Amino acid sequence: MKIKKTPSQDNKFNALPPQSRRQFLRASALSVAAASFASYVGKAQDGPAAAPYVGNVKGANDKINIACIGVGGQGESDTGDILRLSQKANSNVNLVALCDVDQEHVDKMAAKIPEAKHYSDFRTMLTEMDSSIDAVTVTIPDHNHAIATMFALKMGKHVFCQKPLTQTVYEARQVRDLAKAKKLATQMGNQGSDSSGLRRAVEVVQAGVIGNVSELHVWTNRPVWDQGLKRPARADIWPATLDWDLWIGPAKLRPFKSGTYHGFAWRGWYDFGCGALGDMACHTVNMPSRALKLGYPTVVELEESSEVFPETFPETSRIRFEFPGREGMVPLKFWWYDGNPDHKAATPLRPPPDLTKETWDVKPPENGKPKALPQAGALLVGDKGMLFSPDDYGTESYIMLKGEKEYTEMQNHPAAKAVPSKFPRSPGHKEEWIRMMRGGPPAYSNFDIAAYLTEIILLGVVASRAGAGKKME
Repeated sequence: MKIKKTPSQDNKFNALPPQSRRQFLRASALSVAAASFASYVGKAQDGPAAAPYVGNVKGANDKINIACIGVGGQGESDTGDILRLSQKANSNVNLVALCDVDQEHVDKMAAKIPEAKHYSDFRTMLTEMDSSIDAVTVTIPDHNHAIATMFALKMGKHVFCQKPLTQTVYEARQVRDLAKAKKLATQMGNQGSDSSGLRRAVEVVQAGVIGNVSELHVWTNRPVWDQGLKRPARADIWPATLDWDLWIGPAKLRPFKSGTYHGFAWRGWYDFGCGALGDMACHTVNMPSRALKLGYPTVVELEESSEVFPETFPETSRIRFEFPGREGMVPLKFWWYDGNPDHKAATPLRPPPDLTKETWDVKPPENGKPKALPQAGALLVGDKGMLFSPDDYGTESYIMLKGEKEYTEMQNHPAAKAVPSKFPRSPGHKEEWIRMMRGGPPAYSNFDIAAYLTEIILLGVVASRAGAGKKME
């Protein structure tokens, strides 16, 4: 199917469908029966609800037809994963449609999947191909996650959605409730969840190897895109291949500017992304949040940041979350730090050196560079020792107990070797999602879990936007 021509810039709104994306988002939100805020506060220390189950299960020999919403950037990777699954013997997975607001992205993927139908608007695709689509992947800018996911869920489609699951706490709760009500298979794209190393770290921490954990420090080298800037004064004509109206979606319309929003640059803008925290915390906080059964925080505060701008996140920040005691675990303070070490003007905020000095030796320096703090990490501080994960996804961890002078790989540490395994290992991140559609166990990052983690992270985004020193309780 050919993508329809973009409405002219002089007459955009007259060409929008009767129910615009902005109207749809509001209508969808109001139509879903959401639990009251008070009921969630009452559950704040209890963690996510019981695991969801799937209705209308697909049999082992049934075809699962998947459409991909967003096929450029990370969407190219997610679409490629579905394509590989479809090419595996006896997988019974079909990739039936490609959807992207940028024709260039569609054309690139269509060359690999010529039999798939092509669309620019996911609403048109799902409406026209309703009975031919069982599930969708959603890999588009954050501000469109909820609207595409809700549309698909309401039509009874299983959904894989990239992180962060949504852009607001309210959207996260709506998506979670609807997925549960519809009994659909879901998974968020924080792919470290399928790692055996991540699951092993959760087992080791919960077994008490490093004792009672009262501090968590997580840092990242993001942003690696432009933020901490003002909106450009001038506008450009958008490319003929791009439908700017559809890209904007439910956000307030603004002029197109080349290299500023479309592409990888949208993450730092309040209207479209969630900054470094929203981009990476669903990865880097994934392991510790599970290991420490974080629940909801009682305090969130932006402690410090670089210069604040009206429409973009700052170049570096430090945010504190406080969690009460929960499920036998002691109260905990969690600090998030972001900032690019290579930024020419803003020195990134980082944990205290006395806590992190031994982490410098975990990874050997590259190309003769001097030793330095790893560019990303998660450090769990317990009363018996510390566990450090130096990668974005929690796939590897190191332990240093009190009295020890250096970190030891977790799998080689004597204290960890004695801990029995209790979590099943994964066949693959998207494979878990497919397996859930066929009546298997819930995917490890299904929306019941993913929405919960997303809420916590998005409270940090709210604190960042509120400003330094404004304590949220």
